[in-house]
Amino acid sequence: MTLRRVARLFALGLVAVLASAPSRAEPGATSREMILADPAAPVGGAKDGDVTIVAYLDYNCGFCKRSAPALEKLVKTDGKIRLVYKDWPILSETSIVGAKLALAAKYQGKYEDAHKALMGLVGAKVPAEKMTAALISAGVDMTRLKADGAAHNDEITALLKRNDAQARGMLFQGTPVYLVGPLKVAAALDYAGFRDAVAQARERQATR
Repeated sequence: MTLRRVARLFALGLVAVLASAPSRAEPGATSREMILADPAAPVGGAKDGDVTIVAYLDYNCGFCKRSAPALEKLVKTDGKIRLVYKDWPILSETSIVGAKLALAAKYQGKYEDAHKALMGLVGAKVPAEKMTAALISAGVDMTRLKADGAAHNDEITALLKRNDAQARGMLFQGTPVYLVGPLKVAAALDYAGFRDAVAQARERQATR
């Protein structure tokens, strides 16, 4: 997918998106600050990156899984991208299971390991047992994860509600959706597509 096609079909100014978003959760849940810098949301890549990608994803989404390796590669090779993960489990009951497992893994510093393991699973309705097995293979301490999941259940549930309020407030139709700097991309991009979207985001930010 070319940059021009991405821009023509899917690009939308982030400020414009947020301006039209009705709030459907606690005050501030759909604010620009909470979308870009929710303190509970897992973050990867460069801490002070010049472009932030906010990724709304579901672990049962085939399009999300198709794009995951390309996004991971870009974040590593570019070196100046901040990646905010927004678990948005909307496709099945096990999507919620997967999101809660990944977010519980965050408390032992294993969110990205869990995320990669879950995105690597094939299928649209992955059983919870298969998700658990994938995390064990990725080196996640399941005893601790279970304890952290229980201890932080309210925080995890609140985060998922904020993510859902943000996505629905911005009228997202499904996963994946990537907010790339000032752009919205509702498509499963390959490496070149992500790279071009980031380049366009930088160009737009430079002209502000």
